[in-house]
Amino acid sequence: MISAASKASLLRVAIAALALGVAAHATHALVGVGGHRLDDFIENGVYTGVELLAVAVCAARVVTVAEDRWAWGLMAFGLLAWSGGDLVWTLWLDNVANPPAPSVADGLYLVMYPAMYVSWMLLIRSRLRHVGTAQWLDGVAVSLTIAAIAAGLVLPAILRLNSGHLMDVVNLAYPLGDFTLLAFVVVAFSLSGWRPGRTWLLLGAGMAISATADLIYVYQAAENAYVAGGILDTMWIVAMSLLALAAWQPSRPRAARPVAAPHTIAITAVSACGALGLLVYAAFDHVTAPAVGLAAAALLVTWLRGALTYLQNVTTLRHSAADVFTDGLSGLGNRRRLMEDLDAAIRHAHHERPSTLAFFDLNGFKRYNDTFGHAAGDSLLARLGAGLDRAVAGHGWAYRLGGDEFCVLLHGSFSRQDALIAAAAAALTEKGAAFTVGTSVGVSLMPDEATSARAALQLADQRMYAEKARTTRPAHSGTRDALMQLLNERTPDLHEHVDGVGQLVLTLGREFGLDAEQLDELLRAAELHDIGKLAVPDDILHKPGPLNSAEWQFMRQHTLVGERILTVDPALRPIARLVRASHERWDGRGYPDGLAGPQIPLGARIITACDAFEAMTSDRCYQGARGASDAIAELRRNAGSQFDPAVIDALCRLLSAELSPGIPPLDGARLSAPARDAETPIGSRR
Repeated sequence: MISAASKASLLRVAIAALALGVAAHATHALVGVGGHRLDDFIENGVYTGVELLAVAVCAARVVTVAEDRWAWGLMAFGLLAWSGGDLVWTLWLDNVANPPAPSVADGLYLVMYPAMYVSWMLLIRSRLRHVGTAQWLDGVAVSLTIAAIAAGLVLPAILRLNSGHLMDVVNLAYPLGDFTLLAFVVVAFSLSGWRPGRTWLLLGAGMAISATADLIYVYQAAENAYVAGGILDTMWIVAMSLLALAAWQPSRPRAARPVAAPHTIAITAVSACGALGLLVYAAFDHVTAPAVGLAAAALLVTWLRGALTYLQNVTTLRHSAADVFTDGLSGLGNRRRLMEDLDAAIRHAHHERPSTLAFFDLNGFKRYNDTFGHAAGDSLLARLGAGLDRAVAGHGWAYRLGGDEFCVLLHGSFSRQDALIAAAAAALTEKGAAFTVGTSVGVSLMPDEATSARAALQLADQRMYAEKARTTRPAHSGTRDALMQLLNERTPDLHEHVDGVGQLVLTLGREFGLDAEQLDELLRAAELHDIGKLAVPDDILHKPGPLNSAEWQFMRQHTLVGERILTVDPALRPIARLVRASHERWDGRGYPDGLAGPQIPLGARIITACDAFEAMTSDRCYQGARGASDAIAELRRNAGSQFDPAVIDALCRLLSAELSPGIPPLDGARLSAPARDAETPIGSRR
C-alpha cells in the first residue's frame, strides 16, 4: 500500500519528468544539433515518452481519487487515443513508402474529441451544477462568436488550400474539433463567473495550444511544408502535458447556489460587438456562410441574455420594494409602510373623514416564546398577524412593527370600546392549556388628537402602555395619589382648584365627544398639569409682583419637568403629552414647543381654557378674583390668540347657561385681539 506521501513524491517526479522531456524536445527543435540517433531518440523516444507519461499521470488520478472519476477516465482515454495515433505513425506509417490517407492513426486522433467532449461536460455538470441560466447564455454567446470569427477568418484560408482530397477534409476536422473544445472551455469560464480556477485554466491553455498547432499543421500539410520533429511537434506534447496536469489540480468548493456574476454580461456584450462587426463586414466582402450563421446565432443568444437580465432586474426590484415595506414573518406591512400610510392618512384627514390608529402589544408572548421556543413563537406571530388582517379587512390595514407589536390603521373614527377594535384585539388573543396570550390596546384619532404620524403613534403607544399597566398592576395608581399629596403640601388650596378644573374639563370633554378612556386621561392631566411647579422656587411661584425675564424663563420649564415626572410611571405616560402642551397658545406664541392651532392636542386646549377660567375666578397672590362674567368676557377676547375659538365657544356656552343666561354665546367668526401680551397671559401665572 503506497502512502499519501509516496504518492505525492511520485507525482512530483512524474511532473518533473514531463517538464524535462518537453524542454529537451523544444531545445532540440530550436537548436537542431546532434546526429541521426539523437534526432531519432528525441523525435520519437522522448516525444512518445512524454505522451505515455501524460497518459499515466491522468490515469493515476482516476485510480487514486474517486471524485469525478468518470470525467478524468474519459480524459485519460482521449489522451491514450491521441498517443495511440502517434505510435501508429512512429511504429508503422513512418516506415511505409506511401502510407494510407486517411489511416488508422487518423481514426485514433478523431476518437479523442468525443471522449474529451463527454469528459468536459461531466466536469461542468459536476463542478458548476448550480450556475444560473444567464451564465450559460454568456458562455454560448462567447463560444458562438469565437466560432464565427474562426469560420470567417481561418476557414477560407484552409478551403483555398483544400484540393478536395479526403485527407484534406480529415485534416480540416482537427482544428474544427479543437475550436469546439475551446467553446466548452469558454462556457466553463463563463459558468464560473470568469474565475475558473487552475483546472480549467490548464485545460483551456492545453486546448488553445493544440488548436494553434493543428491549424499550423493543416496549412503546412496543404503546402507540403510539414517537417517532423520541429517546434510544432513540441506544441502537441506541451498541450498533452497541460491536459494531464489539469487532472491533479485541487478542486474548488462547489457552488451551493447559482453563480451571481452580473459583470459577465460585459464580456457577452464585447462578443456581441465582435459578431456584429463580422456581419457588417459580410455586407461589404465575402464571408463564409457558416461564419454568418454563427455570428447571427451569437447575436440572438446575446439578445436572450439581455432580455433575461432585464426580467431578473425587474423581479429583483419588485421583491426589493415588497421587502422594504413588508414584515417577513407575518406578511403584514412593516413600520416603514405604517409611517408612510400614516403620513398619507394625516394629509387627507379632516373632521368629516377621520382616521384611527390602534396600537397593540401582546401580553404573555415572552413567556410563550421562552416556554415553547422561538420557532413556535414565530408561528404564533404569523397566525395572529393573519387573524388581525382578516379582522380589519375592508376597514383598514394591519401592520407588524416588530417583536410582538402590531398596529391597525382604520378609516373612520373608532374608540377603544368599539366593536371593530374589540375584534382586532380578539384576533391577537390565543389560549391553550399551558398558555394565554392577550393584548393591550391604545387608540389615537386623527386629526382630532394628532396631526403628525409621529404624534399619532406616540399617543397610541402611551395609551397602550397605560392599559397594560392597568391590567398588569392594581388599577388604582399610587403614583397619582403621591403626586397629588405633594401638590397639596406645596399649595394647600390646590385641592379646591383641581376639583373645579376637573369638573369643567369633564363637562367640556363630553361636549367634544371624548370617550371614557379619553375623559379619564383628560381629568388626570387636568389634576397634574402643574406638577412641574414642584421644581419652581417659592419666591418665584408666590411673588406678588410681575416676574422678570429670568424668572419667566425658569417658570416656563415647569411643563417639561412635569412631562419628565409623569413618564416615569407607564400608567401616567398618556397624560404627559397633555401636560407638556398645557401652556401652548392657539397663535403659536406659547411654550415649550410653540405649537399652534390644531397642532396642540385637543385635551391640552380644553385644560388651558378651563384652567384659565378657574384661575381668573380665584384669589391669587398676584391678582384678586374676578367675577364669572368678567372671566367669560376675558376668555372671549382672547379666543383665536391664546385659546382655541371652538373650545372657548363651547366653554362660554356652558358657563353662560349655568352662571349668566343672558350672556350671548361666543361668535367664533368674530375674534378680538388678546388682552395681554405673550409674557402675561390671562389665567394662572405661567
